[in-house]
Amino acid sequence: MIVESSLRPEQAGYRRVVEAGDYWMHTLRKGQTLRILDLEGNQAADTLFYSAADPAERYSAVDTIREQGNVYLGAGTRLMSTGGQVLLEIVADTCGRHDTLGGACATESNTVRYSLEKKCMHACRDSYLLAVAENEQYGLSKRDITHNINFFMNVPVTPEGGLSFADGISAPGKYVELRAAMDVVALISNCPQLNNPCNAYNPTPIEVLIWD
Repeated sequence: MIVESSLRPEQAGYRRVVEAGDYWMHTLRKGQTLRILDLEGNQAADTLFYSAADPAERYSAVDTIREQGNVYLGAGTRLMSTGGQVLLEIVADTCGRHDTLGGACATESNTVRYSLEKKCMHACRDSYLLAVAENEQYGLSKRDITHNINFFMNVPVTPEGGLSFADGISAPGKYVELRAAMDVVALISNCPQLNNPCNAYNPTPIEVLIWD
Protein backbone atom coordinates (compact mmCIF):
# COMPACT_ATOMS: atom_id res chain seq x y z
CA MET A 1 0.00 0.00 0.00
CA ILE A 2 1.37 3.39 -1.02
CA VAL A 3 0.99 6.12 1.60
CA GLU A 4 2.66 9.48 0.99
CA SER A 5 3.94 11.75 3.73
CA SER A 6 2.94 15.33 4.47
CA LEU A 7 6.35 16.10 6.01
CA ARG A 8 8.58 18.55 4.14
CA PRO A 9 12.30 17.77 3.85
CA GLU A 10 13.31 21.39 4.39
CA GLN A 11 11.61 21.30 7.79
CA ALA A 12 13.50 18.23 9.03
CA GLY A 13 15.60 18.82 12.11
CA TYR A 14 18.25 16.34 10.98
CA ARG A 15 19.47 15.24 7.55
CA ARG A 16 22.39 13.07 6.53
CA VAL A 17 23.46 11.24 3.37
CA VAL A 18 24.84 7.74 4.04
CA GLU A 19 27.13 6.41 1.32
CA ALA A 20 26.94 2.79 0.17
CA GLY A 21 29.03 0.68 2.52
CA ASP A 22 28.76 3.15 5.42
CA TYR A 23 26.72 2.78 8.58
CA TRP A 24 24.47 5.24 10.42
CA MET A 25 23.68 4.95 14.13
CA HIS A 26 21.40 7.36 15.97
CA THR A 27 18.94 7.60 18.85
CA LEU A 28 15.34 8.43 17.94
CA ARG A 29 13.18 9.91 20.66
CA LYS A 30 9.59 8.84 21.21
CA GLY A 31 7.35 10.64 18.73
CA GLN A 32 10.11 11.49 16.26
CA THR A 33 9.71 10.43 12.63
CA LEU A 34 12.53 8.89 10.63
CA ARG A 35 12.51 8.89 6.83
CA ILE A 36 14.86 6.58 4.92
CA LEU A 37 15.14 7.92 1.38
CA ASP A 38 16.31 5.82 -1.56
CA LEU A 39 18.20 8.49 -3.50
CA GLU A 40 19.05 6.61 -6.71
CA GLY A 41 16.75 3.60 -6.55
CA ASN A 42 16.86 -0.10 -5.59
CA GLN A 43 19.32 0.37 -2.77
CA ALA A 44 19.00 -1.91 0.29
CA ALA A 45 19.10 -0.28 3.72
CA ASP A 46 19.76 -3.07 6.25
CA THR A 47 18.31 -1.79 9.51
CA LEU A 48 18.26 -2.81 13.18
CA PHE A 49 16.28 -1.19 16.01
CA TYR A 50 16.86 -1.42 19.77
CA SER A 51 15.11 -0.03 22.82
CA ALA A 52 17.30 2.85 24.01
CA ALA A 53 16.39 2.05 27.62
CA ASP A 54 17.36 -1.61 27.32
CA PRO A 55 19.17 -2.67 24.12
CA ALA A 56 18.51 -6.33 25.00
CA GLU A 57 15.00 -5.54 23.78
CA ARG A 58 15.20 -5.16 20.03
CA TYR A 59 13.33 -5.60 16.76
CA SER A 60 11.75 -9.03 16.38
CA ALA A 61 10.94 -10.26 12.88
CA VAL A 62 8.97 -13.21 14.32
CA ASP A 63 6.72 -11.05 16.50
CA THR A 64 6.25 -8.43 13.78
CA ILE A 65 5.23 -11.01 11.17
CA ARG A 66 2.88 -12.73 13.61
CA GLU A 67 1.31 -9.45 14.71
CA GLN A 68 0.46 -8.29 11.20
CA GLY A 69 0.00 -11.67 9.47
CA ASN A 70 2.25 -10.67 6.59
CA VAL A 71 5.91 -11.41 5.78
CA TYR A 72 6.34 -8.03 4.07
CA LEU A 73 6.51 -4.67 5.83
CA GLY A 74 4.62 -1.60 4.66
CA ALA A 75 2.47 1.34 5.72
CA GLY A 76 0.64 0.50 8.93
CA THR A 77 3.16 -2.14 10.07
CA ARG A 78 4.02 -1.92 13.73
CA LEU A 79 7.56 -3.09 14.35
CA MET A 80 7.43 -5.29 17.44
CA SER A 81 10.19 -5.88 19.96
CA THR A 82 11.35 -9.10 21.55
CA GLY A 83 9.50 -7.89 24.66
CA GLY A 84 6.17 -7.59 22.85
CA GLN A 85 6.31 -3.78 22.69
CA VAL A 86 5.83 -1.53 19.66
CA LEU A 87 9.18 0.02 18.73
CA LEU A 88 8.06 2.02 15.70
CA GLU A 89 5.22 2.20 13.21
CA ILE A 90 5.59 2.65 9.46
CA VAL A 91 3.45 5.74 8.83
CA ALA A 92 4.34 6.45 5.19
CA ASP A 93 5.75 4.34 2.38
CA THR A 94 6.09 5.05 -1.34
CA CYS A 95 7.88 1.80 -2.20
CA GLY A 96 5.13 -0.67 -1.34
CA ARG A 97 6.82 -3.44 0.61
CA HIS A 98 10.05 -4.24 2.42
CA ASP A 99 11.85 -7.46 3.35
CA THR A 100 12.26 -8.84 6.86
CA LEU A 101 13.39 -12.38 5.96
CA GLY A 102 16.54 -12.15 3.83
CA GLY A 103 18.94 -11.05 6.56
CA ALA A 104 22.16 -9.08 6.16
CA CYS A 105 24.98 -10.00 3.81
CA ALA A 106 28.14 -11.33 5.46
CA THR A 107 31.45 -12.75 4.33
CA GLU A 108 30.08 -16.22 5.00
CA SER A 109 26.92 -15.68 2.94
CA ASN A 110 28.97 -14.08 0.15
CA THR A 111 30.90 -17.35 -0.06
CA VAL A 112 27.79 -19.58 0.03
CA ARG A 113 25.66 -17.52 -2.36
CA TYR A 114 28.29 -16.45 -4.85
CA SER A 115 31.83 -17.89 -4.82
CA LEU A 116 34.90 -18.30 -2.64
CA GLU A 117 36.64 -15.24 -4.03
CA LYS A 118 33.68 -13.07 -2.93
CA LYS A 119 34.27 -13.90 0.74
CA CYS A 120 36.37 -10.85 1.56
CA MET A 121 34.09 -8.33 -0.13
CA HIS A 122 32.66 -5.77 2.28
CA ALA A 123 29.33 -6.82 3.78
CA CYS A 124 26.59 -5.36 5.99
CA ARG A 125 27.56 -7.48 8.95
CA ASP A 126 31.03 -5.91 8.81
CA SER A 127 29.40 -2.46 8.93
CA TYR A 128 27.32 -3.49 11.93
CA LEU A 129 30.40 -4.78 13.76
CA LEU A 130 32.28 -1.56 13.03
CA ALA A 131 29.33 0.49 14.27
CA VAL A 132 29.10 -1.22 17.65
CA ALA A 133 32.90 -1.12 18.06
CA GLU A 134 33.04 2.61 17.35
CA ASN A 135 29.99 3.51 19.47
CA GLU A 136 30.50 1.92 22.86
CA GLN A 137 28.07 4.41 24.43
CA TYR A 138 25.16 2.35 23.15
CA GLY A 139 26.24 -0.74 25.08
CA LEU A 140 26.01 -3.08 22.09
CA SER A 141 28.33 -5.90 21.05
CA LYS A 142 28.65 -8.58 18.39
CA ARG A 143 25.99 -10.70 20.09
CA ASP A 144 23.45 -7.89 19.56
CA ILE A 145 23.65 -8.12 15.76
CA THR A 146 20.43 -10.02 15.14
CA HIS A 147 17.79 -10.33 12.43
CA ASN A 148 17.35 -7.09 10.49
CA ILE A 149 14.95 -5.33 8.13
CA ASN A 150 15.99 -4.80 4.50
CA PHE A 151 14.21 -1.62 3.49
CA PHE A 152 13.68 -1.33 -0.30
CA MET A 153 14.92 -4.90 -0.88
CA ASN A 154 12.88 -7.35 -2.97
CA VAL A 155 12.99 -10.91 -1.60
CA PRO A 156 9.99 -12.84 -2.99
CA VAL A 157 8.81 -15.96 -1.19
CA THR A 158 8.54 -18.88 -3.61
CA PRO A 159 5.49 -21.22 -3.70
CA GLU A 160 7.69 -23.84 -2.02
CA GLY A 161 8.41 -21.49 0.88
CA GLY A 162 11.94 -20.55 -0.14
CA LEU A 163 13.43 -17.12 -0.72
CA SER A 164 14.67 -15.59 -3.95
CA PHE A 165 16.63 -12.38 -4.47
CA ALA A 166 15.12 -10.41 -7.35
CA ASP A 167 15.45 -7.03 -9.04
CA GLY A 168 14.47 -4.18 -6.76
CA ILE A 169 11.03 -2.59 -6.81
CA SER A 170 12.13 0.80 -5.49
CA ALA A 171 13.12 3.84 -7.56
CA PRO A 172 14.87 7.20 -7.09
CA GLY A 173 13.06 9.28 -4.49
CA LYS A 174 11.11 6.41 -2.89
CA TYR A 175 11.04 6.47 0.90
CA VAL A 176 9.74 4.84 4.05
CA GLU A 177 8.85 6.75 7.23
CA LEU A 178 8.70 5.38 10.75
CA ARG A 179 7.40 7.04 13.90
CA ALA A 180 9.10 5.98 17.14
CA ALA A 181 6.75 4.61 19.81
CA MET A 182 9.56 4.68 22.39
CA ASP A 183 13.13 5.92 22.49
CA VAL A 184 15.00 3.66 20.07
CA VAL A 185 18.50 3.25 18.71
CA ALA A 186 18.54 2.88 14.93
CA LEU A 187 21.44 1.19 13.16
CA ILE A 188 21.55 1.16 9.36
CA SER A 189 24.11 -0.50 7.12
CA ASN A 190 23.70 0.98 3.65
CA CYS A 191 24.37 -2.22 1.75
CA PRO A 192 27.58 -2.41 -0.33
CA GLN A 193 26.60 -5.69 -2.01
CA LEU A 194 27.89 -5.93 -5.62
CA ASN A 195 26.65 -9.46 -6.36
CA ASN A 196 22.91 -9.11 -5.82
CA PRO A 197 20.38 -7.94 -8.44
CA CYS A 198 18.28 -6.23 -5.75
CA ASN A 199 20.33 -3.06 -6.26
CA ALA A 200 21.12 -3.66 -9.96
CA TYR A 201 24.70 -4.53 -8.89
CA ASN A 202 25.25 -0.84 -8.13
CA PRO A 203 25.26 0.23 -4.45
CA THR A 204 24.19 3.87 -4.04
CA PRO A 205 23.67 6.42 -1.22
CA ILE A 206 20.58 6.86 0.91
CA GLU A 207 19.50 9.85 2.98
CA VAL A 208 18.07 9.83 6.50
CA LEU A 209 15.83 12.64 7.76
CA ILE A 210 14.31 13.15 11.22
CA TRP A 211 11.40 15.35 12.28
CA ASP A 212 10.41 16.13 15.88
